[in-house]
Amino acid sequence: MELYNYHRSSASYRVRIALALKGLDYDYKAVHLAKNEQFAESYAAVSAARLVPILRDGEHALTQSLAIIEYLEETHPQPPLLPAGAAERARVRALALDIACEIHPLNNLRVLRYLVRDMKVSEDDKNRWYKHWVESGLEVVERQLAARPSTYCHGEQPTLADCVLVPQIFNARRFECRLDHVPQTMRVFEACMKLDAFERTRPEACPDAE
Repeated sequence: MELYNYHRSSASYRVRIALALKGLDYDYKAVHLAKNEQFAESYAAVSAARLVPILRDGEHALTQSLAIIEYLEETHPQPPLLPAGAAERARVRALALDIACEIHPLNNLRVLRYLVRDMKVSEDDKNRWYKHWVESGLEVVERQLAARPSTYCHGEQPTLADCVLVPQIFNARRFECRLDHVPQTMRVFEACMKLDAFERTRPEACPDAE
């Protein structure tokens, strides 16, 4: 397998965690988003959307981090990243989507660039935008985790939800977001970071880290 990704991309980090949790080897293909390498013609042949991550597995080129992780779950079911029961799986997916759909799209690189370059938003206002959506979005996650406390987002082993939560916290820290209002969320984050799969795939540990 080959993974096209960028070390600071939270969507890429999600997939790196899932691959590590499942013990799967892959070739690391760096695409530097800040240097606009995703817009190179050579990458257009790989990604129609010119986004990361992309996982190549044989003849398949898979896009969208959650879809990639679900593919890994179906093709390499052990260890599972989704619980056995339908309602439990739905809860894990909902937690993941609360971050991947409600928080992340509002603060990814494309959106922040548009705010600054096209809408002429100041750096200070851009950072206020980022912090507002991250901090308020994590409050939603916090309430759900507090309602059913466990070591990880759902139960006593990492799931899809943890694969999505941890990269969002990394980005929140990078932008100096407030996190003291989400103690359950941070407790889960700290539990995840004690595991090798989360630690060795962190952005600073990647081959393209700067």
